[in-house]
Amino acid sequence: MKSISDYAFPVQSDIRVRQGDLGRDGTVSTVGMARWLEDARIRLELPQFERLVAAGEFGPYQIILVGQSVERLAPARRTDTDIEVHTDIRRIGRSSFTYGHAVFAGGNRVGSGSATVVLFGTAGPFALPDELIADLTALAGPDSSETVVARANAERRQRNHYAYFAPLRARISDVDINQHVNFLALATWYDEAIAAFTAAALALDGLVPDLSPSSYRIDYVGEVTYPGEYEIGVLVDSFDADTVHYQLGIFLGSTCLGVAEAIGPRGELRAKSLGPC
Repeated sequence: MKSISDYAFPVQSDIRVRQGDLGRDGTVSTVGMARWLEDARIRLELPQFERLVAAGEFGPYQIILVGQSVERLAPARRTDTDIEVHTDIRRIGRSSFTYGHAVFAGGNRVGSGSATVVLFGTAGPFALPDELIADLTALAGPDSSETVVARANAERRQRNHYAYFAPLRARISDVDINQHVNFLALATWYDEAIAAFTAAALALDGLVPDLSPSSYRIDYVGEVTYPGEYEIGVLVDSFDADTVHYQLGIFLGSTCLGVAEAIGPRGELRAKSLGPC
């Protein structure tokens, strides 16, 4: 496992593990780690852009998350010390930019992630102002030239692509300041859908085994709002002796509002219940 000395990130944030970050096995869950990455992004300072906004020379605007990834590389526990999220900027586009993250516990890397955001105004995406570009350039990391991961193809946005559906109802506590269901709440929906799929595959009535994913890559296609009755489609893309690769999609009727890829443990899932791959 690589240590913190093997990486060079311009910004670091100290993290305190909270009870709500822990999964059923007592280690930090993938959703808990995604919450750490959000905390690190919120703390990031963009002084030139902040002065521009304070002077009333830019906006009004919203910061919209259009895609993110998070991966647990090793267990992190509540008793771990010196937990840090290191952050840089991986890509700067015309109206969007991408954060990169590395998570360390005790000097060892235990997680990674990314997030792509767009600045939206009433007429659509804003071009990034020069002041923001300057701030972001100062935070560019060694991998800032990396290419953008291709967004999901059109097939993934069709209901008939998925073999199993889990119904979910939006809760008022899922709604954030932008008046739509928060991206962290949506990550728990994907967790819920995989648990429902696991229960159906194993024909369980009681407690479902903990086979929650260790990684997610999520694209946000449209707004998920409250109130609403939604369905999460689940398709097993591939599997081996230890892991299952899932494709997932959030639907309101026939409309796709988000897609994701996830990797989770196989556990007791049999090949027959996972389908031909």
